[in-house]
Amino acid sequence: MRWDALFEDMEAQLAARQRLDLEAEVAERALADAAAVELASRLRGSLGRSIRVHVSSGTAFEGALSHAGSEALVLDEPMHQVLIPYAAAAQFAGLSRLAVEPSRVRHRLGLGSALRGLAGSRTPVTILVARGRAEAEQYGVIDTVGRDFLDLAVMQVGEDRRPAGVRQVVTIPFAALAAIRSASPAGN
Repeated sequence: MRWDALFEDMEAQLAARQRLDLEAEVAERALADAAAVELASRLRGSLGRSIRVHVSSGTAFEGALSHAGSEALVLDEPMHQVLIPYAAAAQFAGLSRLAVEPSRVRHRLGLGSALRGLAGSRTPVTILVARGRAEAEQYGVIDTVGRDFLDLAVMQVGEDRRPAGVRQVVTIPFAALAAIRSASPAGN
């Protein structure tokens, strides 16, 4: 009888040790998996959700997340759409814990691709330029998009892009972009 109790106790200890080893391995793998998740994947897992994005300069934008690319996201506000580069974001609220990997095409489309689309459509925009806590808004049409900058034809709010209506053309580095708000209603 003593041998039976000894073997049962040894089996219980071995089973407990194996269970602890398995739990430790699962926890370690979960940490490794979480460490591999990129912000863009978390954002793609939150598509359609209402989220709030605080940019580094202090402004906050809230709306339904409609696009999460490799370098920027788009929020649908009630009256506008806002493109926010990930580099400008300081904090997100309302994200799902789900992460979705990008398609190969979406992974290759960066901030420059989105800005070139706006330039090609001649869509009037309001650009929030930020350096630290300082912000400035510029209204106009994106004329040119380089590798790491854009040229904005600055105009009066509501004016069409005509040579006579352009006050000046300013060059804005991508690093200074906090947000780009469409002048037309969301979805248009």
